[in-house]
Amino acid sequence: MAERKITGRHVFFGFAAAFGVIIGVNLVLAYSAVTTFPGLEVKNSYVASQEFNVRKAAQEGLGWHIEADHADGTLLLHITDDAGKPVEVASLEATVGRATHIFDDQTPDFHFDGQAYTAPVDLGDGNWNIRMKATSEDGTLFQQRVILHKE
Repeated sequence: MAERKITGRHVFFGFAAAFGVIIGVNLVLAYSAVTTFPGLEVKNSYVASQEFNVRKAAQEGLGWHIEADHADGTLLLHITDDAGKPVEVASLEATVGRATHIFDDQTPDFHFDGQAYTAPVDLGDGNWNIRMKATSEDGTLFQQRVILHKE
């Protein structure tokens, strides 16, 4: 059997292949990161920071506590006051989705049943974020991100 020698051409092609794989993987990851980014939270962070403490104090003044649960294809959003009594809000909108991408985002149609807000939503296992905005009867805006872990 003839002895094979490594030449400069072999080394060049080896390095080119290795760097080609690295660059290809980086391009795929960069594309994936850009296409799954859900977007900005606020348009102008400086203006939002100036109003933050006022909004926070108004929201804490409501004394609301939020809990989420999912069972049998129904999403339950419990909004209670400091005494533990259910709160009926003037308006409620929410987006349910994963923290990592927007492909599974849903906007459920919640209805108040006297105890909690319910909506038919099909959720797979894992971590879910509920980004909710509720308006109290006096017009105070309440915003919160509620984490729901479903097994």
